[in-house]
Amino acid sequence: MSSELEVHAFAEARPLAEGVARCLAVVCRGVDVHRFPDGESLVRVCSDGPRRAVLVRSLDQPNVKIVEILFAADALRRAGVEELVLVAPYLGYMRQDRAFHAGEAVSQRVVGMLLGTAFDRLLTVEAHLHRIQKLVEVFPCQARSVSAAPLIGEWCRSRGRCDIVVGPDDESEPWVRVAAEAAGLRWTVCHKARSGDRDVEVEVPRLPGGVQSALLVDDVASSGATLAAATRGLRSRGVDRVEAVVVHALFDEATERRLREAGLGGLYSTDTVPHSTNQLGTAGLLAKGVADLFSAAGGH
Repeated sequence: MSSELEVHAFAEARPLAEGVARCLAVVCRGVDVHRFPDGESLVRVCSDGPRRAVLVRSLDQPNVKIVEILFAADALRRAGVEELVLVAPYLGYMRQDRAFHAGEAVSQRVVGMLLGTAFDRLLTVEAHLHRIQKLVEVFPCQARSVSAAPLIGEWCRSRGRCDIVVGPDDESEPWVRVAAEAAGLRWTVCHKARSGDRDVEVEVPRLPGGVQSALLVDDVASSGATLAAATRGLRSRGVDRVEAVVVHALFDEATERRLREAGLGGLYSTDTVPHSTNQLGTAGLLAKGVADLFSAAGGH
């Protein structure tokens, strides 16, 4: 990549951002945040004024983070940056893509407009989309979601510890299939019915003969209800060991304990959101996504 590019990261994203910067062979700089007693944030960047810059921060716990990201974007523009990319490995507020009840805001559209006008390009991993097909339908800038399925498949192949890859619902079928094919394994998907945040029923299909271990694969885990129900269903089918890998780990320690109590063995995640279960690094995936965005825009 050009020497006219810098990577900038908030403190919690610094390890991942440094990996991205190494892959791109550019410098990584920190973004400093001072919070005043009244809750306001003062954001400072340190920049040599490159023509292009990449800002890295996941949007879990997004309410404060979004404001600080917008401040950092303003600071980088004032430092002379002409092309600004937001790398948000996890992109919050994507689930509310319509007003389900009278009086509700469509938060996906609001966040898309805020970020899409502050940045020229946006990159995320496995955007949690439902009724829209592509991020460009929401963001008024070049926006791309890259898949972690091949990464998960290669990780699964290197471990060699499961007989089948299982998706928790019908929506997971396309990328569960890609992950399983990359791992050289059989795959199947469950059928899910949700009636509340923590009220989920999962129907596990009949499994092929000889399945003793299964790997559940999901894009997001927060309440853990889906993984717990799928784990119980697989165990009832006679599977001795059930493990799970998720792209975005948004769950707390209490949820992790409930998953263990449901019979889940190993629990792993990518590093899109800093978490104790992080095992799969996404720096290379994100660096390639950044390079592809710049290539699509007309070269390095």
